[in-house]
Formats: sequence, C-alpha cells, structure tokens
Amino acid sequence: MTIAITGASGQLGRAAIDLLKSRAAGTPIVALARDPAKVADLAVESRAFDYTHAPDALAPALAGVETLVLISSSDFNDRVGQHRNVIDAAVAAGVGRIVYTSILKADVSPLLIAQDHRATEALIAASGLSATVLRNGWYTENWTGTLGAALEAGALIGAAGAARFTPATRRDYAEAVAIVAADAGHGGATYELGGDEAFTLSDLAAEVARQTGKAFPYNDLPPQVYQGILESFGLPAGFAAMLVDVDVKAPDGWLEDESGTLARLLGRPTASLSSAVAAALG
Repeated sequence: MTIAITGASGQLGRAAIDLLKSRAAGTPIVALARDPAKVADLAVESRAFDYTHAPDALAPALAGVETLVLISSSDFNDRVGQHRNVIDAAVAAGVGRIVYTSILKADVSPLLIAQDHRATEALIAASGLSATVLRNGWYTENWTGTLGAALEAGALIGAAGAARFTPATRRDYAEAVAIVAADAGHGGATYELGGDEAFTLSDLAAEVARQTGKAFPYNDLPPQVYQGILESFGLPAGFAAMLVDVDVKAPDGWLEDESGTLARLLGRPTASLSSAVAAALG
C-alpha cells in the first residue's frame, strides 16, 4: 500500500511523513510538493505536485497510490478549485482512499474558513472515493507561533472575548494523520478533533505570564480595531477578516470539542497548554 501526502514541504505534511515512517515501516511513502527538492531531506520518494494544475497533469504523480492524504491548501485563492483538481486527479489515477484535513464541525459551522472545507467534503463525497475526514480544531501554534512578537508588544490581542477553544498542537494533528493514513480501517470515518484542554485567550495569556514571570494580559478588542491591527502587520484584508470572523464567532463553540476523539486516536493525552507555551518560549 503506497501512501502519498500532499503539501509535504509544509509543517503539517513534514511532521506527518516523519511520524508515518515509523508507524508504517516498510510502507512506500510519497512526498508530494511543488518543489520536490524541498522535501529531499525526508528520505522518501518525492514527486512534483501543484494543486493549481489540471487533474490530467496531476494524475501521473499519483500512479500506484492507494491512500492519498490531501492537506488543505494554504493558498486561499480558489482553494476549492485547487482541491477539486486533486480529487479529480485521484479518481483518474485509481486512488483508493482520501484522507482530508478539514475543520471542526465543517458541515454546520458558520465560520468563513469552514466554507471551503464544507465544499471540499462535498466534492470528496461526490467522487465516490472512500474517505477519512479529519475535522481539526484550531492549532495551538496559531497563537504560540507569534508569542515573541506579542511579548514584545506586552499583550496578547484578539476579539474572542471569553470564548473557549480546544486546540491541539501541529504535532498531535500530524500524528492523527499518520495513524489514519496507515490503517484502511478508518475508511468512511469523519472525526471531530480537538485537544483535551479547553481554555480562553485570557487563560493562555495567564499561562505565558506564569512561565515568563512578566505581566502579560489579554486585550480583547472591537472586531474592526483587531482587523486594522492585523492588516497593519501585513496580512491581506481578506485573510485578516477571516481571522477576525473566527474570534467573533468562537464564543458560540465552533472551535470547541470535548469529545476526546483526538486523544483516543493517539492513544495518549494531547499536548497540554503549559507544554505548548514552554515549547514556544524555549
């Protein structure tokens, strides 16, 4: 059984391949990336693969692939169209199963970011391919990845109020990808995934303050003010609006999942908030 992972040069793809090599030892693994040279260090077969190319151009790169992990595109310019190219190529190449990284509660979520995922899930369902859908919650690194700048500014900012999130680390989500990709028994399943620990952005700021010994508040801002600040950081207006939308709607629980499904998949607790903060500060 050959397993291929798209977006292999990205952080999630690289981590998933690294974990898959030990979990599915002896199984052929293919790293799919726009530039195969960027994944040469992964020590698996690499093939050129660009989501924006037509399906007939992509299909040869999927020759012999039984399970295809479709890591959602990070390019928000016609993301659904890009995913459609990959799905159609998978059908043409005779791929047996797709594993797709979606978002929490994608089928009903009102978040702007969920729209592309909902449309992609529909495309996969219509394709007739067996599928495993991983509806990932928010990534802890969405906050901890910019802690350095936030500490310099003296505060964590957002517009989420007292919303509770149950994020998980990229490593935890990557391990879930490796687990389901290596086991065909997960075919047909949709998993809602979140970390074990629910927290607010005030809780996150308090943990950073505890570990650094410095005052570090969470400043909750009006959405339009937060949007302006994000744009001042250089984020495109559309992407900034999507992030603000997440915060504004998060109090309704769209990025909160306490099912424990991720921990059960992993066979262990998910990474704690304190450990994620320590890793970011370290």
